[in-house]
Amino acid sequence: MNKLLMVTTIPDTLKAFLLPFTYHFRAKGWQVDAMACGISASAECLQAFDHVWDVEWSRNPLAPFNLVVAPRIIQEVIQQGKYDIVHVHTPVAAFVTRYALKNWQKQKKLRVIYTAHGFHFYRGGKPLKNALFFTLEKLAGSWTDYLVVINREDEEAAKRQGLLSAEYIRYMPGIGVDLQYYSPNATSEAEVKRLRQELGLASGTPLFLSVAEFIPRKHPQDVLRAFARLARPEACLAFAGDGPLINQMQKLASQLGVQNQVRFLGLRQDIPALIRAAVATVLASEQEGLPRCVMESMCLETPVIGTNIRGTRDLLAECGLLVKVGDVEALAEAMAWMLDNPQQARIMGKQGRKQIANYELSHILKQHEALYSEAMLASSTRTPIQQEKSIIS
Repeated sequence: MNKLLMVTTIPDTLKAFLLPFTYHFRAKGWQVDAMACGISASAECLQAFDHVWDVEWSRNPLAPFNLVVAPRIIQEVIQQGKYDIVHVHTPVAAFVTRYALKNWQKQKKLRVIYTAHGFHFYRGGKPLKNALFFTLEKLAGSWTDYLVVINREDEEAAKRQGLLSAEYIRYMPGIGVDLQYYSPNATSEAEVKRLRQELGLASGTPLFLSVAEFIPRKHPQDVLRAFARLARPEACLAFAGDGPLINQMQKLASQLGVQNQVRFLGLRQDIPALIRAAVATVLASEQEGLPRCVMESMCLETPVIGTNIRGTRDLLAECGLLVKVGDVEALAEAMAWMLDNPQQARIMGKQGRKQIANYELSHILKQHEALYSEAMLASSTRTPIQQEKSIIS
């Protein structure tokens, strides 16, 4: 039996993004286990995986606990599980796990795969932060057998900076989106009508929607300020999400005089209906890997306004409106365009549905099958990849 261990910092990442991979490979006869901080308290993960393993992480990847205690736990789990592939996600878990296994591959038939959901160094990032995270990724690259990147900027950076040899760097368009679940026909007009009634919206009230955490890199203040600058009393703005900035944003809405037009919805389970109810979704982030909310909007034929950054740019280059990060005026102008050009906006939304076909979940699952097969074959027939690299160099 082939054995796969998925590693993330927290179980929420597994639940939000990776369970389709779990079910897919278990259905093919694989043993699929998972490791994360606090995972044994997640009923959903206990049901989804064959085995789960708890490990604590510090948010600082170089903290003593991460470099001394956690590696011993990881090594014990690997020794007990006898895995063929360890697939790591999220920066802290990925760095610490690769550090723990940096010498393991030389003695064991083990392959370590890292999916970077957006490097923490990126164009426009703060120089000191970029330098720190680039150094960590460069160091950890020597402990990695395959690197998976999900946007073109990261692919170019990984190859140009030599994080791994180019033949071990793989571009995949995200982690997949279920086109059947996120289908315009999956949400009825009655559901949308009930939702709009819940939000206190009249039938003709245009709704802008922002699906994002209230954290600094998402720039929720830009969305609020742009909406206020828009000055369309007939329109409404809704935020779906939670986070440390939410109280501050509620106060800002009052200061801007738009509090009666803005809805703070918190975490929601009806995102498809919310997106279908909107004239457009808005994402003002300064940093993304490949934003899921943009992909969901495209699937549901709702046009998107986004910032011209990696990931978002990959998705919206031909079927959305892109503005400069922090350009509130341009964001307001894009909102006005959506309201003033409804027919063109609908065409844009339908084009988004066509564009997103390349990101469909079944395609990504097949790419993972191919990558795992290649890794397994290399494990059984060749010198470990890390040794090959040292020989080549």
